Amino acid sequence: MRTRLLFSQRVVLIIALAFALYVLGIWLTNLGTHLFTGWVGYAPLQNNNTIPYAGGMHAWVRLVIWLLLTLVWTITSLSLLRPTQAHDNTASSTTP
Repeated sequence: MRTRLLFSQRVVLIIALAFALYVLGIWLTNLGTHLFTGWVGYAPLQNNNTIPYAGGMHAWVRLVIWLLLTLVWTITSLSLLRPTQAHDNTASSTTP
């Protein structure tokens, strides 16, 4: 037996999904861009932490990731907000 959600509950689920996909998107697009900056046991002689290329993905890969996450959110939102059809047996039967 499938339980049906109220409209307000579906809206809350859509907002929570958007937030989760946003956090996932930030994590995915920032993979490989941060270098290790942990404790090394001594004080550095210079305060120079700039590196010309710190790695990461190309811009088009980040764009594709955001487009895919947006597509997932859109399809899920449309399926959740789709009006539910009540199964009424009396309406489908024809009476003379």
